Amino acid sequence: MTKVLTINAGSSTLKWKLYEMPAQQLVGKGAIDRIAMPDSVVSVTTASGKSYQKTVDQLNYQQGAQVVVEKMKQYQMITQLDEITVVGHRVVFGGEIFKHSVVVDAQVLKQIKNLSELAPLHNPVEAQCIEQFKKIIPNAVEVAVFDTSLYLDMPEVAYIYSLPYQFYKKYGARKYGAHGTSHRYVSRRAAEILKVPLKDQRMITLHLGSGCSMTAFDHGKVVDTSMGFTPQAGLTMSTRAGDVDASLVAYLMDKTGIKNVDQFNEILNEKSGLLGLSGISPDLRKILEARKKNQRAQLAIDVFINRIIRYIGSYVVEMGGLDTLVFTAGVGENSVPIRQLICDKLTNFGVKLDPQKNKVVGQEAIINRPDSAVHIMVVPTNEELMIAKDAYRLSA
Repeated sequence: MTKVLTINAGSSTLKWKLYEMPAQQLVGKGAIDRIAMPDSVVSVTTASGKSYQKTVDQLNYQQGAQVVVEKMKQYQMITQLDEITVVGHRVVFGGEIFKHSVVVDAQVLKQIKNLSELAPLHNPVEAQCIEQFKKIIPNAVEVAVFDTSLYLDMPEVAYIYSLPYQFYKKYGARKYGAHGTSHRYVSRRAAEILKVPLKDQRMITLHLGSGCSMTAFDHGKVVDTSMGFTPQAGLTMSTRAGDVDASLVAYLMDKTGIKNVDQFNEILNEKSGLLGLSGISPDLRKILEARKKNQRAQLAIDVFINRIIRYIGSYVVEMGGLDTLVFTAGVGENSVPIRQLICDKLTNFGVKLDPQKNKVVGQEAIINRPDSAVHIMVVPTNEELMIAKDAYRLSA
């Protein structure tokens, strides 16, 4: 038995899990929310299910890494650091460089940093976490697991943009996708639950959280995904705009007097989406609560659903049908009304949701009616287990 620590560092969170491998037994887990903000929240859950929470002001990622190690010791998940032989890190963007998960050395770390401009909310903090955990647990192997690697074998017709071809060859201008670790896990887990091999299904996985994306699997092969050159593209998200006409960006920069592209990218990534449309919050729960009295809240929900339906429809046509629709991530796993609103728009594809079964929250479930032509499922994502499997395999 060996212990594998998985680190999933996001734009404002640091989630971790500790596994005993190869048994895939969870030893403990935790998260730090609101990193670099007032009242950072540190939470820990032991294998027995006991939970602890503490508020600490303004933790950064370097301090957060130290807190993770302290909590594992405090709650007796480890007695000494050398018990952890591998640390697996989720890295959002690997470009065309990283087709598979890799052991991190100095060159790999440098490449992750160099790719930061294409995932500015994620790659920089993921690189910081790799460096920090290497200092704290120097004898552990560090492994990077890339969200983009799932999509490198997509058909060229799906990933290429209708731009001069030399932009792709010279600058790597193509669709890379994101959330690949999540989509890889839930697609395989859904197939296990149904006892139908992935290679025998046409499946769409919907990762709906703060960031949103979907992936189409045609008989086991990824044929398309909604996120593009960066995680900004695709669906309407909490604070990201999703698909926007490029000429509109130039027009608005001219009208607003914004000269810096990075400044407008900040608007697209952090001030748009549900937050920009509703003017209320990036949190879909608050927008749902406000929609009866607030027209912009209702508009935000309508746009959110509309963009999802557009992509599903195109993928169904692309694959020639649909066998399985899978909901995952924070909204997908927990929002009963959002799943209902989406499925209500898909009845022409034979999608029939069971309202009673749809009441499930945060649990694996098949939620379609018996006469539905499409399996509808909720599969909580477990990116950390996927990371642990890759990390353990590469360290062996």
